[in-house]
Parts: sequence; structure tokens; C-alpha cells
Amino acid sequence: MKFQRWNIRPSHSDAAQRLTDAGYPRLVSSVLAARGITDPAEAADFLLCDHELTLSALLMADMDRAVARINRALADGERIAVFGDYDVDGITATAIVVDYLAGRGADVTYYIPRRIEDGYGLSADAVRALHDAGVTLLITVDCGITGVEEVAYANSLGMDTVITDHHECKDILPDAVAVVDPHRPDCPYPFKHLAGCGVALKLVLALGGTDREKALFARYCTLAAIGTVADVMQMCGENRTIVSRGLSSISHSDFIGLHALLQETGLADKAVTSVQIGYVLSPRINAAGRMGAADMAAELLLCNEAQRAASLARELCELNRERQAVEQEIYSQALEMIDALPPTQRSALVLSSDTWHQGVVGIVASRLSEKFSCPSFMIHLNGSVGKGSCRSYGGFNLFAALEDCSDLLLGFGGHALAAGFTIEEAKIPAFRTRMNQYVRAHLGDQPPLSTLDVDAILPRPDAVTLEEVEALEELEPYGAGNVRPVFCLCGAVLERVQNVGQNRHLKVRLHKGGTVFDGIFFSATAESCGCIPGSRVDAAFYLQINEFRGDRTVQLQLVDMRPSLSPNSREDECLSLLRRFMDAEAIQSEEARRLLPSREQCVSIWRALRRLVPQTGLTADYLPLLRTVSKSVTGSEPFLRTALCLEIFAERQLLTFRRREDLAQMRLRDDGKKVDLEHSVYLRRLHEILDLSQQGGGTA
Repeated sequence: MKFQRWNIRPSHSDAAQRLTDAGYPRLVSSVLAARGITDPAEAADFLLCDHELTLSALLMADMDRAVARINRALADGERIAVFGDYDVDGITATAIVVDYLAGRGADVTYYIPRRIEDGYGLSADAVRALHDAGVTLLITVDCGITGVEEVAYANSLGMDTVITDHHECKDILPDAVAVVDPHRPDCPYPFKHLAGCGVALKLVLALGGTDREKALFARYCTLAAIGTVADVMQMCGENRTIVSRGLSSISHSDFIGLHALLQETGLADKAVTSVQIGYVLSPRINAAGRMGAADMAAELLLCNEAQRAASLARELCELNRERQAVEQEIYSQALEMIDALPPTQRSALVLSSDTWHQGVVGIVASRLSEKFSCPSFMIHLNGSVGKGSCRSYGGFNLFAALEDCSDLLLGFGGHALAAGFTIEEAKIPAFRTRMNQYVRAHLGDQPPLSTLDVDAILPRPDAVTLEEVEALEELEPYGAGNVRPVFCLCGAVLERVQNVGQNRHLKVRLHKGGTVFDGIFFSATAESCGCIPGSRVDAAFYLQINEFRGDRTVQLQLVDMRPSLSPNSREDECLSLLRRFMDAEAIQSEEARRLLPSREQCVSIWRALRRLVPQTGLTADYLPLLRTVSKSVTGSEPFLRTALCLEIFAERQLLTFRRREDLAQMRLRDDGKKVDLEHSVYLRRLHEILDLSQQGGGTA
């Protein structure tokens, strides 16, 4: 199991049927209904994507000033530099503005900082270098909104600056010629969720004027779509238009470098989706920035020569493979370090090494936070100083935590969910102790549960056809606020598991109700998945089409798999009897005999719990827990009597036991005191029922 809890949305079968009756495919209807879209008119509005952007770019504060200054530079032949960021959003934004200005005949260059050497955003050194190269106008994309000192420095050199950004503003804005950012408090632009490349696109549309808006949008929508998806922006409003239009246009984009990348990744001549942007294209563009070669990705997107573009695309894919290998090596080393940590240092994972790649530690921190359900801090050491990247978990506010530890840090920045910091190596132990204390104080000893949101249970597996799965594309584009739908099968039989991809991934076969599904579970193995062939499982997955040698079949891309939480008929009958008994309903003497555990069974169950439950307590799925413990119990009715014994042990205060929906939480008492189970009110009641039956009665 990857997730401790599955949040399965309530079924809205009536609403889904209304949508199906109105002509929407069954799977699409079930997803829309689960997400609160229950009326056919609402569904039509949601699924409709505008073909063009309708909001004028000049509605943005300072956009008119930006256009005026850039047009003056173009007219006077000034040297212009576009300053971007090293992530996908920044690189695509850079390509959009540079390509447009070059098309206008500008003397234009670009500068993308190196993640490790330069750090994020504007720097005085970069400003000085560009000034020395003859730049008189600096345009930032996807950065610059906090560069107050750097813009002041540019002003002192006689270099003008136009800021375009989409990040949150501070109280003081840079003293630039223009500051274009929809998050400015005084900006009347109604759509606040544009990515950096979206703001760059708006700048280009404003520069081109209303007569050229359609042509410019058609040219740059593909790059803007890639950056918007990669930056995980809200998939609504103008972003939905940008990404939808970009996806439909990508196969005939004007950018040679983009076609080379599609060719190298096997996506040429295929319908590209937001999923493929997120998992295929974006990681390769991002790898350039992470591995210190962001210029390579920008050069690829701006390349006008097919042979050079093909070479750059190959290099970029090789760089991504290198990034994956480095990431896996760091992740493996981190897991070994975590194994050696005492329990008091596992509420927040603070790890460091002088061999780790600074550009990759942030990805590893994200993986660790997800795996261990806690905030993670990964520190790259260089000499006596470390640069750290950290990722949150469960909504924990990283920025506030770093602020609380600021006396131990040389500096820090970021936001609640992801941040960076600088620290002296000698202060890392104190930082680790303080951060663990802070997390426990704010989250308690029990960390938040990792949760998977599931849109719908598949009630009829036989109805999952190729046509139904293809129809899910109507829900595209996916992104924040409109995530790719997750479905689940409950109580399926796991027929087969097989490690594939050099034992990094798992191929599975499931069946339910006579329908067989093949699936792929990335980053999982037969040894780690927690389920064995022949067992009943619940599987959560994306639905997709697998194409192999001309054959097209439905495939499950598993997100998680767990021992089934839906009881089989025997388990359901046992739990029903237990509920009636616990609710003090009348039961038959034969039912009491089934419930009553022997002394040996009580001892076996207690010993199994002692082996299973750690000192800090256990949170586990209730049904699989009962199945696991009952395997150690000999004699009749092991499942039923295990379930009752948990209630008996809790009543006699041998353990604390609480059920929360499908989850059970328990902690064993370890004070060594003897407890007489015969004083249990539950056992005494069972004996009374049996005694009464021997005296002639049948129920109690």
C-alpha cells in the first residue's frame, strides 16, 4: 500500500444516470457526478473549452507600460535580454518571448540561471554580466517579482527592467519600468491562475496587437500548454483554453525543437495528452535545469535546424536518464539513513550528504515525504555549508517551521509546501532535533494519514470498453482542480504478478465478475506490493489504452493496491454477528458458541498482536488486520473470534482500540499488570447465554 487511506467519493448513481441518459458516456458521467456536476447543462459548460483567449492582456496592471518600453527598444535597436527561470515554466516562457522578439528583428539574448551556481531568480552578478554585454532592457519571465535590490542595481547601471511573473508579491514591488503580475494587489485582471509562461504569452499578445492575437496564440499555445501543465496550475478559465488548444496543436507546432523532442520520446504522430506532458515531456525539459544545463532545453525549443534539434533532444533524454539514476541512488542512500534513525528523529526527516546532487535532492524529498508521511529535509553539503530542499506533508507549513528554526539557519525561503534553506554543517544535529520537536508539537505523535482520492468504484467491470475509456479524453485537460480520474475495483482476485523493467515495475492481472484486466504498477515490485496471487484485493488505478503491435486493449495503470477492505460473504456474516452482539441484540446459543474464544485462542491472538503492534502504536486497515492476526489462531472461527478478542482486550484495558471508518488504531498497554479476561462483560454475557440454553432457554 502506498496510501494509508482511500477517500472514495460517495456514489451519485441517480445523477450519473441522468448524465448517461443525456448522452454522456457512462464512465464520464460517473466522474462528473462524483465531482458534483450532476446536471447535463453543467456538464456541457464544464467540458466546453474556449478556442481563443477572450480577456485582453492590457487589463493587467502595467502591461501598457511594458508594451511601450519594449516597442521603444525594438524601434531603437536596443539590445534586449530575457531572464527566465530554470524550470519548465521558466524555460517555455523564455522561449515564447525570445522567439517573438527575434521575429520582430530584435537584438535579443536570454539568460537562465544555473540552479546550483546561481540559485533562483535575479542576481546582481547576472545583471552586471548582461549590462557588460550591452543589454539596456531586461525582461524577466516567471521570476523577478521579489527582485527589489537587483532591479535597483540595474537602475543604477542605467539598465531598464520589465518584470513579468506570476508568483505572490511582497509589500514592496521592484522599481521597474513595468511590473506585470496578476497577483499584484492593484491588478484588475480577473484570472489570477496563469503560469509564468501564461503571463509571457499575454505579453506577446499585447505586443502583437489585436490584429495578430489569433496568429500569435496559435503559434505559442503549445509552449504555454507545456509550461502550464508542468507548473501544476489550476486547470480552469484561461489555463483550460491554453492547454486544450496547445494539446490539439502540438503535432503541427511551428517549433522544430519540440517536434524533435516528440520524436525522441516516441510521441510523434500521436495524440498528446496533459498526462504525457506531465510525465514524458516535462521531466526531460526539467532535467536540464536540475542537472545544471537549462540553456540546453531553451536552445532546443528555439532551435531552427532539424539536425541540431535532434541532437539536443537526444542529449536532453540522456540527461533525464542520468537524473533518474542519480535520484534513485540518493533515494536508496536516504532509505538506509532513515533505517538508522531513532524514533524521536522520524517525525521530520533531516538528512545530509556531501555526495548528493543539489539539483535532485528536492525530488527525493518529495518521495520521502510521500513514503513516510512526514516533512522531509534533504541537505547537499559543500564544505562546511549545506543547501537544503524540503517538502511538506499533510498541509504542514514548512515556511513557519523554518522561521521557528531561523536562528540555526544562514537563510531560507519558499512557501508552506516547498522551501529551501542554507545551514552550517555543525548546526544540522541541532536543526534535526528542533525540527522533530516542532513537528510533534504541531502534528502530534500520529502523523497525518496519506490519502488517495478515488472518484468512483467500477460497479460493472464488463462495461469498461475501449470506447468508454477513450471517451474519458472529454475530461481533458487534467491539472490542479481537474485531476485525472482514479477508479477502483473492490474485492477483485489478484491472478498474477510479474516484475518487469529490470525489476522496477510490476505487471499484474486481476479478475472480477468474469472480467479480466491487465495492469501496470510503476515503482512497485512483487515483493513490496503487499499482496499475493490468489488473494482478494482492492485496486485503484487510471484507465488507459495500451497499444502493442497494432492491438489496442484496456489497461489499468495502478496507483495503489491493498488487501481488500470489502469482506467476502463469510467475513460479512461474521462481522454482522459481531455487530449484533456488541449492540446487545438477542443472539442464539449456537451464535454465542461461535463467538466464544477459547483461552488458547485468546493467548494466540494476544501474542500475535504483541508481534505486530509497535510500541508507538499501529494504524492499519481493519479487515486486513483481522485476517493477518487470525492466521495465527488455531481452532474454529478464527476470524470471528479475533474480531471479538480485540473488543475484549480493549474492554479489559489491555489495549486502546478505535475504529475510524475502515482504519483501526491501537496501542498495547505495557505496564506488565496481569488482567483476568474472565471478568470481561462480553465473555460473561456469552457464558450466560450458553448457561441459559442448557437450562432450557434458546436466546439472550
